[in-house]
Amino acid sequence: MNYPSIQKEDPLVYEIIKREEQRQKEGIELIASENYVSKAVMEAMGSILTNKYSEGYPGKRYYGGNEIIDQAETLAINRAKELFDAEHVNVQPLSGSPANLAVYMGLLNPGDKVLGFSLDQGGHLSHGHPLNFSGKLYTIIPYFAEKDTEVINMDKVEEIALREKPKMILAGFSAYSRDMDWKRFRIIADKVGAYLFADIAHIAGLVAGKQLENPVPICDVVSTTTHKTLRGPRGAMIMCKEKFASAIDKAVFPGVQGGPHDHINAAKAIAYGEALKPDFQDYAKQIIKNARALSSALQVLGYRIVSGGTDNHLMLVDLFGSKQITGKEGEKCLEQVGISINKNMIPFDPRKPMDPSGIRLGTPALTTRGCTEADMKTVADLMHEALMNRTDENKLAAIKEKVKDFSLKFPVPGIE
Repeated sequence: MNYPSIQKEDPLVYEIIKREEQRQKEGIELIASENYVSKAVMEAMGSILTNKYSEGYPGKRYYGGNEIIDQAETLAINRAKELFDAEHVNVQPLSGSPANLAVYMGLLNPGDKVLGFSLDQGGHLSHGHPLNFSGKLYTIIPYFAEKDTEVINMDKVEEIALREKPKMILAGFSAYSRDMDWKRFRIIADKVGAYLFADIAHIAGLVAGKQLENPVPICDVVSTTTHKTLRGPRGAMIMCKEKFASAIDKAVFPGVQGGPHDHINAAKAIAYGEALKPDFQDYAKQIIKNARALSSALQVLGYRIVSGGTDNHLMLVDLFGSKQITGKEGEKCLEQVGISINKNMIPFDPRKPMDPSGIRLGTPALTTRGCTEADMKTVADLMHEALMNRTDENKLAAIKEKVKDFSLKFPVPGIE
């Protein structure tokens, strides 16, 4: 993309954009929460819809001149309803954590008990970390994975819920590679009279692509980001039963946010439309195939995959336990050769969060570029070669060229 106006008006910003474009084209993207949007989604994000202010909801705005904007937001809502079989959808949340904040505010009072997956086991900051709003405003009761299997034991979740009687149970994750048992969570929530809230930010695209069970009809409320596996713009949405619609909408606006970002809502509508097409199911299926292939290839090379494998798009690698390399060292080394990953805690990690034992990998972005299972072996080999030569600058430089040669075989949507 040429960006002629930026090039003319602000050469410094133009140069930054072009360098980042080059990095994306020449590198291997394995960050589980990242993806590439289509050119249509990108164009909507840069459209004149950014000029409008639209506090409120379609048909009930606090500003005039929104009759066309209402159509765009309604289109996004209707497509999301069809995609996820949702009774009510709010597409206005600006990102995942504000969406989750709105759910808390809509259904709970400060101090209420929430049962959530512990961050150091694979949960998310907004599921109850003490430094996050969730941990500061609510009484968080954590549940964990089992130490031997590194998988959630639903009998223990039920035991904790029966003992603690939370007002809300939160099912979801940011670093857990196994399926969630949504129906069992529903049974447990009903037993204790709790709301059931699912955060599917990471797997929304796999749900929309009909590769994982859809929790929307099962749960009271479901939040998701709209990027990651869903391959839309940066943003979020909340889906819920109709009886919670008013509470959720009021919590989003005026509870948490002011005016929505209309250009982003239009981009969401485009992304949902793309996800409704049959080929999106093929894409979602390939994400999981690629994740399993990458997991298997790394295991052959001697890396321990947390819980032994993956059911979705991501995996945790116990780098320190496998190779005596810390997550921080691994991230830095791989970044040097053009492979983007993130360091990550593993369950019951003896190391610290900023220098943990593990790394987190995901396959959505590479799948979008057209990679298949055979390519995952190449990626695993490149990672291994870099990690084994992490102190040799000359070898790392040569590996970076290999990464570049590999990456340039696969065009980046929206750029090429």
